[in-house]
Amino acid sequence: MFTARAAKSLPVLRQYQSKQLYAAGSNLRPFFSFSGGDKGPKDEEVRALFSVWNNALATGDSATVASCYAKDAVLLPTVSDTPRTSPALIKDYFDAFLKRKPQGVITDGYIRSGEGFAKDSGIYEFTMGDTGDKVKARYSFVYVKEDGKWKILHHHSSVMPEGITIGKKIEKDEVRSLFNLWNDALATGDSAKVAARYSKNAVLLPTVSDKPRNNNDLIVDYFNNFLTLKPQGVIDSGDILIGTNWAQDAGIYTFTLGANGKKVQARYSFVYVYEDGEWKISHHHSSMMPEKIVVPEPVTKEQVRSFFNLWNDALATLDPKKVAARYAKDAVLLPTVSDIPRTSPDLIENYFEAFLQKKPQGVIDSGNIKIGANWAQDAGIYTFTMGNDGSKVQGRYSFIYVFEDGEWKISHHHSSVMPEAFLNPKAPAQ
Repeated sequence: MFTARAAKSLPVLRQYQSKQLYAAGSNLRPFFSFSGGDKGPKDEEVRALFSVWNNALATGDSATVASCYAKDAVLLPTVSDTPRTSPALIKDYFDAFLKRKPQGVITDGYIRSGEGFAKDSGIYEFTMGDTGDKVKARYSFVYVKEDGKWKILHHHSSVMPEGITIGKKIEKDEVRSLFNLWNDALATGDSAKVAARYSKNAVLLPTVSDKPRNNNDLIVDYFNNFLTLKPQGVIDSGDILIGTNWAQDAGIYTFTLGANGKKVQARYSFVYVYEDGEWKISHHHSSMMPEKIVVPEPVTKEQVRSFFNLWNDALATLDPKKVAARYAKDAVLLPTVSDIPRTSPDLIENYFEAFLQKKPQGVIDSGNIKIGANWAQDAGIYTFTMGNDGSKVQGRYSFIYVFEDGEWKISHHHSSVMPEAFLNPKAPAQ
């Protein structure tokens, strides 16, 4: 096949009877002669024209490559939608393409020729020198004689069609509606129906589980628990991107948990793919709002026990302000020998104004420590020696410490008398 432009050129080109083929470009030498004749060039002579063009690619010079084309050539390139219909446009295409350092070989081709023209079409493969990638494509070259030299009048290169993905059109409002399908599945309370909204090879990185869910069973397992909260979501804000058979919706959503009425805000990313005639979730990443995340301050049990020593050392100063400073801003003190809960720094300080007159110093007899995220608990039995009279008093204690303003403070302190001695006093000696 050749173009109407090629057919129109034939009467003019028949006047050229030169048997010598010159490679295009002033820096390339002629390397073979056509046998000529009414039947046109031989197949091997036509195939050699590809080598001339390929050698021009190897120079890395777009002008040299463009000079392989006829004055009125048309290039329909592999990776550009723009027809190249002039030497300047052809050169422009190769300005970019030659950066890949391409070198091609014909793997399968069919040659047809006649007087003053030849056609070579088939499949060629390029190795890209910049990356080593190999790319196959279909090609059609139509060669004509111009000014005594064989030139490319028509060059059409196209990707292998079976490898082309035909895009399924989708609009942004349709992408957003895919969230509604997922949210409706949540409303059913059926974890299998929710998991069915995900693609075959989906990955779910859920809000409240460290475990990636990368198969249907694991996704069902996550929603078995999450759906007990009866969640329903709304998208607060989000941005949508659309590609070929994929779409992304990422932003912030808020869930109302029907089980307890709580609202939970989180960040989301959905990547949807078109699979088996339906849009499915290929990737779903949900995460807590990072500014609300508490990063735990590491602490050991030995350090927790040492917090008692800091408080005890403050008692030794006999300064109620220094003792009160060991308590958090919103601390609660339920003291041993006062019925009044102390719920402010002033009230805590007031309690120790009286207690410190006894010059107390304490030791922990036994205790148990628990540690959480920026909190710790130490509970057990302690004994105080009163420096003013030498008496000893044993009591039960609970300290809850919190990490506040870069320091561990007492958030809750409950101290009580030993109940058996208080409720069952020994009978007086007879």
